[in-house]
Amino acid sequence: MKILIVEDEPALNKSMVEYLGSQHYLCESVKNYDDALEKMELYQYDCIVLDIMLPGGSGLELLKVLKAANKMDGVIIISARNELDDKISGLKLGADDYLTKPFHLSELSMRIAAIIRRKNQQGNNLVEFGEISVDTQGRNVKVREEHIVLTRKEYELLLYFIINKNRVLSKNAIAEHLWGDDMDMADNYDFIYAHIKNLRKKLLQAGAGDYLQSVYGMGYKFSDH
Repeated sequence: MKILIVEDEPALNKSMVEYLGSQHYLCESVKNYDDALEKMELYQYDCIVLDIMLPGGSGLELLKVLKAANKMDGVIIISARNELDDKISGLKLGADDYLTKPFHLSELSMRIAAIIRRKNQQGNNLVEFGEISVDTQGRNVKVREEHIVLTRKEYELLLYFIINKNRVLSKNAIAEHLWGDDMDMADNYDFIYAHIKNLRKKLLQAGAGDYLQSVYGMGYKFSDH
């Protein structure tokens, strides 16, 4: 999956490229309006992470150019200004999501994955992996047409794993996803281990493959190989 990072702050640009690269995305990055415009006109991306305030112009103007050309790249707007007008303007222009700085890189990765999944499914509410299907609208989970009952955290965990299939997810990233600002309660990660253990048990009992893998010293991944 190919990502374009448009961010003029060198440290943040670098950290986004490094983190998303570690999540197996192919990343390109630029730091100003003109370079971003050139990249957008020449290439197609699965998702563009677009800062609003840029040297040489506005990220919202870049978004207008992108949508006027009928390009289908997913777009996440990022901005240091938590202003409602920016958010509304960006979403009206066709942005898929909006993040206010500062943000966790794991949250950015999760939102990118969600956008790519939505675009690939073209509005389909069904997320599938092997014999597992998740209806994201009804929040129902089936294994070979058999419903399985999951707690809210188990459901969120399963969906997070499937969206990020074949990627190693750190315990910290999982904790941030499940608990957000309340993640201090998961400092020792016993909660994560318990949820993963219960989810894996329920999937196996329903006849699913053993997809949940522990990666020593790194975290967990959901993979069929």
